[in-house]
Amino acid sequence: MIAVTGPSGSGKSTLLHLIGAIDRPDAGTITVDDTEVTTLTRGALARYRRGIGFVFQRYNLLPALTALDNVTAAVLPYPTDFDKKTRAAALLAQVGLAGRENSLPSRLSGGQQQRVAIARALIGRPRLILADEPTGNLDSHTGAEILALLLGLRDTEGVTIMIATHDPTIAAQADHTIHITDGQITPSHPAGATAIGTARR
Repeated sequence: MIAVTGPSGSGKSTLLHLIGAIDRPDAGTITVDDTEVTTLTRGALARYRRGIGFVFQRYNLLPALTALDNVTAAVLPYPTDFDKKTRAAALLAQVGLAGRENSLPSRLSGGQQQRVAIARALIGRPRLILADEPTGNLDSHTGAEILALLLGLRDTEGVTIMIATHDPTIAAQADHTIHITDGQITPSHPAGATAIGTARR
């Protein structure tokens, strides 16, 4: 897990959005896992995005859909080698929501909604999850539960997690940490690393 830290407005969310191809840079290139994202065609970009799961601070669940349908919605347009509803139900159980598959977001707590969002991020078997302040709207106890869940899923699902956060307890448990100030990215762990670039829209 990689923690991205820095003050508000420093560019943490921008960095995640650029890596996830939600935003496009004004200049320069972005290379992820030997893929130069900035030169991809529209079709290749769509395939690239399918390899990434997103978790947002405000959950971004569809209010008219059940928990199960919110999870399956992420892969609904795409062919998969698994049954979508079966995997969605298994993921909801994995994140502690067995029995809540048919609940609407309005009937779930903030922590439960974030668990649905995490299951949604995982359903396509991504190699990378980008989590933008996933505990920012939660109390400290629920936030700790969500962090523990993400750390467990990192191991069981074999996925890399990049998490933007203000929370020092999250940064302390990350495998690597990078700090952003005024768009400048500086790895702070492991020791001896040097600045690696600038995050710009």
